[in-house]
Amino acid sequence: MKQRLLFIAIVLISFSSQGQNSTEEALLSVETQEQAKDFIENKYAFESKIFTFNEEKHKTQLATALFKLQKGQVKSVETQREKTLYKILEKTSKTYYRVAYIVLDGSTYSYKSIQNLRNNLIEKHTNGTPFSALAHQYSMDDNAKKGGDTGWFTIGDLSASFEEAIITQSRGLEDIYTIDLAPEQLYYLVLQTHEPKDISEIKVLKIVEPTE
Repeated sequence: MKQRLLFIAIVLISFSSQGQNSTEEALLSVETQEQAKDFIENKYAFESKIFTFNEEKHKTQLATALFKLQKGQVKSVETQREKTLYKILEKTSKTYYRVAYIVLDGSTYSYKSIQNLRNNLIEKHTNGTPFSALAHQYSMDDNAKKGGDTGWFTIGDLSASFEEAIITQSRGLEDIYTIDLAPEQLYYLVLQTHEPKDISEIKVLKIVEPTE
């Protein structure tokens, strides 16, 4: 009886190992996001997905290890219950931008009042008042809670007109300037808090399968 149970256990372990090996072999043919989506849909819909790591935002031990891999390479992480495979689908670098701003609503203030207020705020900042404190007090959107800081953003993250005004004009660090988006009735005072920065990103296919 014991020999029979041992034989069954060996067979099950063998099947499990073959299944995991076949998964890794199948992953060799997955090169694009579309292929990865099909792979998940056809075989591993449960707990499997495609996600993006940003080198600036994601600094976990796993993210650090994945950034060291080349496109097409696979990292395996195994526990008692499951095995997780991470395949690098893409490695890219995008230019990111970061500023702080104060936005004023043209439907609340006249343009003359906005001009006067912005000049007043520039003077306050020049005399030592932190821009973040001014944003907390005067900016008319939710980002005021963050002191007007946009965080790192790239094309497509914010409104197109605002991005264009930030990206197409060459500004020096700590420059303070205005942006008028008259059709949207939004009028900005902007502080160039950071220089543009190229940040690496990776798209990863994650496959989870049981080891038991």
